[in-house]
Amino acid sequence: MSQAIIEIIGLGAGDPDALTLGVWKKLQSANRLFVRTERHPVMSLLNENGITYTTFDSLYEQYESFPEVYEGIAGILLEEARKSKPADEANTSNPTSEPTDETISATAGTGSAASPPVVPSIVYAVPGHPMVAERTVQLLRERCAEAGIELRITGGESFLDAAFISLGIDPIEGFALLDAAELQPSLLQPQLHTLIGQVYDEFTASDVKLALMERYPDDHEVIIGHALGVRGEERMIRVPLYELDRDQEYGNLSLVYVPRSDDPSLRNRTFERLHEIVAILRSPEGCPWDREQTHQSIRKNFIEELYEALEAIDNDDPDGMQEEFGDIILQVMLHSQMEEETGMFSVYDVIQTLNEKLIFRHPHVFGDQSAGDAGEALVNWEAMKAEEKKRKGTERKSQLDGIPPDLPALMKAYKIQKKAAKVGFDWDELEPMLAKIEEELKELREAIATGDREEQAAELGDLLFAVVNASRFIEADPEEALSRTNRKFRSRFEYIEEQLRINGKTFDQTDLLEMDRWWEEAKRQK
Repeated sequence: MSQAIIEIIGLGAGDPDALTLGVWKKLQSANRLFVRTERHPVMSLLNENGITYTTFDSLYEQYESFPEVYEGIAGILLEEARKSKPADEANTSNPTSEPTDETISATAGTGSAASPPVVPSIVYAVPGHPMVAERTVQLLRERCAEAGIELRITGGESFLDAAFISLGIDPIEGFALLDAAELQPSLLQPQLHTLIGQVYDEFTASDVKLALMERYPDDHEVIIGHALGVRGEERMIRVPLYELDRDQEYGNLSLVYVPRSDDPSLRNRTFERLHEIVAILRSPEGCPWDREQTHQSIRKNFIEELYEALEAIDNDDPDGMQEEFGDIILQVMLHSQMEEETGMFSVYDVIQTLNEKLIFRHPHVFGDQSAGDAGEALVNWEAMKAEEKKRKGTERKSQLDGIPPDLPALMKAYKIQKKAAKVGFDWDELEPMLAKIEEELKELREAIATGDREEQAAELGDLLFAVVNASRFIEADPEEALSRTNRKFRSRFEYIEEQLRINGKTFDQTDLLEMDRWWEEAKRQK
């Protein structure tokens, strides 16, 4: 008993004259011919020659998404192949049997009467080349062997062949073929010729436009190609990117072409270019200063850049944030490049570790757990963080382990208290904390009275620690609270300086009473 056979053939880019002789013979001899869509220029040739076919166009109306359509087509073809009689039984089968309406939800072609399906082979014709941008073919490749069905594929002219000629592309220069429905900015590489296929309508074109605008200027010129390679129908329209989805007649034979570019402004928007620049700076041909740096020599730079970024955040300064965030990334790149030069790891290993950590610690996003609010999400995060350390064999001996020793003291106190609170070493209400502050303030007064500097410093530390405890209870980060007060003090003090200038005075020519009056004015103005 022979296997059932599905044979897939390509109808080419659209010009009937470009149809290969082998494909044409298969179309003529097929007893059961299915086509993915009737909306292709070659179909007129089939109709003119009385070749009967079944099209799946109705499935595009029946389902809400393209993936559902492709699943539907593959399922019908597999079912029809299973029902086919083996070759050695074909001559004894009913010569008048037809596919059932229940199995094929499709539209019959307009050719002449169909030949009896006595051959157990299904021919499935797709636009272009079967292996280029044909999801149904990939689904059949995945499933035919498991279903015991033989799959044969015969190529045809791809729309790429016509595109290369019409657009003047030499693919050896490097090109990318991308699917409009799954286009992501991360896939775009300006130094490659970029063809974006399956741009069926203005809605898809709008999605393409938004993705391209992540890498290209709004007025960057792109080319819309319609029916490339089809005589009398081919059109190429040059438009600025922002007009890509405006008043265009997209269809089954439409694509978008973004020419390759070596424009530095485009390359400079890529992470790969940043990696390349940092490697050059550290190379023998690079910058002498950058070459001499070590982890320790630029350690302080990392801290300084972080604080400058925080200042930009506090000032709500978008331009400042953009620049300072870049400076922080540079520090990460430099330290990673130093390790790459020793063969320990590269910045790509850093990124991989981070991505894996984020996915692992968010099972409510990337896994099967759930989180109804931020609190539940944090519980998941801490649980997965503990599990992660257990797997790595880095479980901590103390509950207070894991706090960086170089954290500012105020921030470190806050983290120490949070960790202690997780195991129940904490007050349940605010009042005892406030009483503790009063107690520590009293002890500080007593230490001041003794004149013992060491004792005074110790009691001051106790007082600050108690204040941090209260700030944690009222959910006010002490570092942020003090930063706000610092900014407030600076603003009011600058007002005093401004009043001195207006009155032609210096600090030597004023007194605390006058300065306090201006301080109160500054408070009222705020």
